[in-house]
Amino acid sequence: MAKCVEEEMAAEIAKEVLEGQEEAHPYAFHVSGPRNVSAPNWRDLISSSWKDVNYKRTVIACFIQAVYLLELDRQENRTEENVLAPKWWVPFKYRLAQTLIDERDGSIFGAILEWDRTAALADLVIVRPSGAPRAVLALRGTLLKSQTIRRDIEDDLRFLAWETLKGSVRFKIALEALKSVADKYGSSNVCIAGHSLGAGFALQVGKTLAKEGIYVDTHLFNPPSVSLAMSLKNVGEKAGFVWQRFKSMLPSSSITQISGDDDKKTLGIGLKNLVPHLYGPKNSGVGFGKWVPHLYVNNSDYICCSYTNPDGTEENNACKENVAPTNGHLAAKLFVMSKGKQKFLEAHGLEQWWSDDLPLQLAVHNSKLMSRQLKSLYTFPAPQQTQEKLR
Repeated sequence: MAKCVEEEMAAEIAKEVLEGQEEAHPYAFHVSGPRNVSAPNWRDLISSSWKDVNYKRTVIACFIQAVYLLELDRQENRTEENVLAPKWWVPFKYRLAQTLIDERDGSIFGAILEWDRTAALADLVIVRPSGAPRAVLALRGTLLKSQTIRRDIEDDLRFLAWETLKGSVRFKIALEALKSVADKYGSSNVCIAGHSLGAGFALQVGKTLAKEGIYVDTHLFNPPSVSLAMSLKNVGEKAGFVWQRFKSMLPSSSITQISGDDDKKTLGIGLKNLVPHLYGPKNSGVGFGKWVPHLYVNNSDYICCSYTNPDGTEENNACKENVAPTNGHLAAKLFVMSKGKQKFLEAHGLEQWWSDDLPLQLAVHNSKLMSRQLKSLYTFPAPQQTQEKLR
């Protein structure tokens, strides 16, 4: 009898030790999660917390953190008793509906979280709070672990070289998943979000759907902004500017000889493409201003800080949002955090976006890089001859 009691006590102590280890885990929700964010309750029926931009940013950042932890739980073979990921979505009355898996290495790079009506009803939340999405597609960034580093870095280099992620298997999977939930719940009830590399995927997936007339709420944390392709574009733009300045210094007769019919054709095509960008699309398939991605960047993060570079225009600067110089419509909302000099890992980390003392401001200038990213949404398609030449 005494032996059985001793065994029970030993098992109880072992259980307490395991629970203590989990509680002390640095990624446990109660250890590193937000401090002053309440779970949905009956008060949300009167005044929804989701209408607070800070609350929404915090919860969505937690969902992305959950995706990181889904992959870590998988790699560390955690069981239902000690998994970390669910505690980052359960308090907000969401449930895991689907995981997005990279077939190349079997890693989890994204997840779809849906509103959990059953859990909400248990806390007397009889309807979904206004502003709360029915489904959220969250995408993680680079995870420097042995099982994921190869494919994550491969996609990082893909963006660095070409400023696009459309060649990645993850782009196709994420696009299909977002289309599916948008068809199921309606695009206005769906959100896509990502951090770092995941933000790069979220931007390009959201942009692709916007071209099809499907406008999904998009939130991008520390999106990548540095690429060799972008650098080459900048060099080309500067070279073109120098060439134009040089031509302006020549006599008019010399300009006529230098600028032949080809220049006129190129100039004509350039103006046709430029005019819609400056004055808004006419008779185009995309409703301007219907897709307004939210970008969250840190000035000390060299991966995303290029989004804070102004595009050189001064109009609409009084409006504290990143707007396109077209009819005053929003192109994107750019939120910038400035804490002075920070270490890279701190400035690029996801945890900063749910901290209590967040010195966050809306940008007061137009982002040159964001204008370039969104330009194809609001310009006329190129003439048929030009498209055939590019093929």
